[in-house]
Amino acid sequence: MLDLTPKTVTERGALRVNPCKTCQPVGALYAALGVHKCMPHSHGSQGCVSYHRTFLTRHFKEPAIAASSSFTEGASVFGGGPNLRTAVKNIFDIYNPDIIAVHTTCLSETIGDDLNSYILEMSLPDDKTVVHSNTPSYVGSHITGYANMLSGFIRYLADAHAAGNGKTAVFPGFVNPGDIREIKRMLELLGLSFIVFPDQSGVMDAPMTNTYQMYPEGGTTIDEIRALGGCARVLSLGRFSCEAPADALEKKCGVPYVSLPLPIGVAATDEFVMAAAGPDGSVPGELDDERGRLLDLMLDANPYFYNKTLAVFGDPDTVLGLTAFTLELGMKPKYVITGTPGDAFVRQARAVLDRFGIVDAKVKAAADLFELHQWIKNEPVDLLLGTSYGKQIAKAEDIPMVRAGFPVLDRYGHSYMPIVGYQGAMRLAELVANALMDRQDRDCADEDMDVVM
Repeated sequence: MLDLTPKTVTERGALRVNPCKTCQPVGALYAALGVHKCMPHSHGSQGCVSYHRTFLTRHFKEPAIAASSSFTEGASVFGGGPNLRTAVKNIFDIYNPDIIAVHTTCLSETIGDDLNSYILEMSLPDDKTVVHSNTPSYVGSHITGYANMLSGFIRYLADAHAAGNGKTAVFPGFVNPGDIREIKRMLELLGLSFIVFPDQSGVMDAPMTNTYQMYPEGGTTIDEIRALGGCARVLSLGRFSCEAPADALEKKCGVPYVSLPLPIGVAATDEFVMAAAGPDGSVPGELDDERGRLLDLMLDANPYFYNKTLAVFGDPDTVLGLTAFTLELGMKPKYVITGTPGDAFVRQARAVLDRFGIVDAKVKAAADLFELHQWIKNEPVDLLLGTSYGKQIAKAEDIPMVRAGFPVLDRYGHSYMPIVGYQGAMRLAELVANALMDRQDRDCADEDMDVVM
């Protein structure tokens, strides 16, 4: 069936086929799962939250908890206020979270439910909290929803009068728990006192203990979110996923922020390390050694990377990081796309490509994988690098593929393994090199088959 994708490319303004994104509530739900003892709550129909939970569960291979306002026809006509009030009471009575994080859906946004008013009118137990964010599915993407939910937590909880604590707040971006663990490990090596918000490590990669915990030990606590207002600065990793909440914190509490790319690859990780290191620029020898090992691996495998073309697709911050790193490897990104809308992605991607003299790559935001497939049919590439939804293109065009980013639905272990930092870059380099070498072994003549490379 995929062979029927036509070569002729037609510009489509109102239709997406195999979109390179999902909807805002998925990102909002994932953001809320990074807060300790938080119950995400979808203000809409049961079908919406079932999809959002399933999407996250398939990627992380972990149960993604969430509740729903369970809209019926009546709520759709008269408003969802009574449903939300009943839901909040039931959730606190039955599931006993410390906080409920409510996000909207298409339906509740379309009918105009005022969640702020609903929440202000609620009578809550003294030790319980409810926050909300507006996340209409027909605007933006899951990255937009993630940023909006983080801004919602800050709007409700960050304390503008918090005592200065001298800590650095780190907003890690829309990344896997394994990436957050690697970021925290690097911060600890740098001797930094920090708060990571949100922190899905220990929640979406909780260990098997033979006892189900609805609220695992991980996650940023409510007290830590309040204390963000007393931090000395914010390191915001990922301009699309974390710059908006960092800006919200600065406006509310006066905490300055440094906006950085996701630390994927050599240069971006260098930038993160130097920003975290502080004024003296002191970097521990362990990180220096990791950087050196990464460079050694890149040089060793350079004959297999050099001048290989590829398509990179997925979330904007991740795609920008992967594009920069493949350029550092000596590869040539030919197609760079994201499903998240916004001209800023095109400008930033072009800036990355221009630094390496790549002027003929196709870059597009609000793109879909159908169009990417059409481009590849006209001008093939040597490698696909992106989410699981590219596997149909890989099969139809017989192109090797490396899975990275979100979502990865058809493989295991990815959420535990970082792609950020020097160690994450080593893993990425290995995955890319092995995919290209496997293809060479598959295609070479028998007399060229060798076990020494």
